[in-house]
Amino acid sequence: MARYDFASDNVAGAMPEVMEALIAANAGTASGYGTDHVSRAAADRIRAALDADAEVRFTASGTAANAFALTLLAAPHEAVLAHEHAHICTDETGAPGFFGQGVGLIGLPGASGKMELAALEAALAQPDVSYRQPAAALSLTTATEYGTVYSKAHLESLIAPVKAKGYGVHLDGARLANAVAAGFDLKSIARMGVDILVMGGTKAGSTPTEAVVFLNPNHARRLDARLKHAGQLISKGRFLAAPWLGLLAEDGGTGAWAARAAHANAMARKLADLMPFPIRHPVEANGIFVEMDEPTLERLRGEGWFVYRFLDGTVRFMCSWASTPEMVEDLGAALKRVA
Repeated sequence: MARYDFASDNVAGAMPEVMEALIAANAGTASGYGTDHVSRAAADRIRAALDADAEVRFTASGTAANAFALTLLAAPHEAVLAHEHAHICTDETGAPGFFGQGVGLIGLPGASGKMELAALEAALAQPDVSYRQPAAALSLTTATEYGTVYSKAHLESLIAPVKAKGYGVHLDGARLANAVAAGFDLKSIARMGVDILVMGGTKAGSTPTEAVVFLNPNHARRLDARLKHAGQLISKGRFLAAPWLGLLAEDGGTGAWAARAAHANAMARKLADLMPFPIRHPVEANGIFVEMDEPTLERLRGEGWFVYRFLDGTVRFMCSWASTPEMVEDLGAALKRVA
């Protein structure tokens, strides 16, 4: 049977802190559709961790969270600027356009998943014309699809010209925990002008749950009606919210969410040290991307290890909260055998 240990960080189960929180939330009855005590407590912890006042809602899918967020930032005749390899551009099957009734995407270049400022400025300078969807918002991702982490200064340099034009900003934080574990300041997000944050739980080691954080008060109006219309207002909402009581600390700290991400990052660095193949992108979070030809990849799969070939042609290895040193060493030995 194939081993999927490093195929993605979503192949691991949920961390014990999450399962304990779910069991606790299962006791008794609670009101529905996110009006329950568990959802309120989880939202409070997220606001404390971000040091920001915000509306918080929970979805079971990062795709739904991202796509719904973009409907609040761009009209059907408009488009969202994103890195050309961002998840919304390459892995969400047109969901932003579906949720947004035609919202478009404009992919921009940048090394190792980080958007180039010059490319963004050129896109923002494009004139509005009747035959092309004009840009209306920016979507950024950290940690990026290539496991790199934006600095605060880099993000601010991208956000500033977008906000100067009055456009909205969305941050896809599917692996935000790994960025935080790598040193990114979670509390800087609200201050730099992000309008909507998708705070990832699933890849961080939860059961399926993503927290959608609406930092712009203008988006609060009829928010639950919009979520219901999009099929994202879940009746037993406490089961999407409860994991966050296990992920985050009561005192506003990042708790197991960032602590276990730090472990995943450390396992990635350990694997990088054992890697006999050239590493294409900096190892800053929990991913390693290497140059490997197809026959060698097939030999690795023949050894029982399944991993993906990624968008830029590299082979991707992802570590998770549940990766162990022994698993990394087993893979390292297999890699040496097929090299």
